[in-house]
Amino acid sequence: MARLTGLERDARHPDGVRVLVDGRLFCTLNEAALGELGLRVGVEWTADLAARASRAADEEAAWRAAVAALARRGHAVEELRRRLVRNGHRPEAAEHAIQRALQRRLLDDAAFALAYVGSRAPRGRGPDRLRRDLACLGVARNHIERALQSQWPEPEDALSLARELVLKRARQLRDLPREVRRRRLVAYLGRRGFSGRPVRELISRALREP
Repeated sequence: MARLTGLERDARHPDGVRVLVDGRLFCTLNEAALGELGLRVGVEWTADLAARASRAADEEAAWRAAVAALARRGHAVEELRRRLVRNGHRPEAAEHAIQRALQRRLLDDAAFALAYVGSRAPRGRGPDRLRRDLACLGVARNHIERALQSQWPEPEDALSLARELVLKRARQLRDLPREVRRRRLVAYLGRRGFSGRPVRELISRALREP
C-alpha cells in the first residue's frame, strides 16, 4: 500500500508544500490544505485521499494563476473565469479561485467597469463600443451603464469626444469625394462607438468645413 513519505517546502512558492508518495512527487498544495486533508508523513495513501489531494492541488493551481493574472491587470469576473478554463484549469477549480478572489475583494465588476471606461474613453472609445466590449467580458448591464454615466453624466457629453475624432479624421480624408468621406466617417465613428442622429449631424457639419 502506498504511503505519504515526504512533505517538502516548495522553493518557488513560500506557502507551497510538495507532497511525496513513495518517494515521488504527487502534487503541490497550499500549507493550509495539509491540515484540512489530514496529511502527515506515514499516512496510508488511499484512493480517496489521492482524489481529495488532487482536487486541492487543482484549486491551488487555479488560484495562483488567478493571482498572477490579476497582478498583471484588472479582470472582470467572467473574463477571468473563462481565462482560467481556457488555460486548462477544471471549471470547479476555476470557480474555487474566483470565489476566493471575490472574498478577498480582488475582483469587483463595478470597479472594473469604471476603470475600463475611464482608461479607454480618453483614447477615443465611445459609449456604444464600450458597451459592447464590457458585455463581451461578461460585465452586467447595470455596472456598464453606471460606468458610462460616470464618464458622461449626460448623453450629449460624449459628443465632444466624437467631434474631436470626426474633425481630425475629416482632415485626413479631405482629398476624397464628399460621399466617400461621409461613408468612411460614419464607419469610422461606428467602430469607435458613436452612432445616432447627433453623430450624423456632426459628420455633416464637418463635411461642410473647408
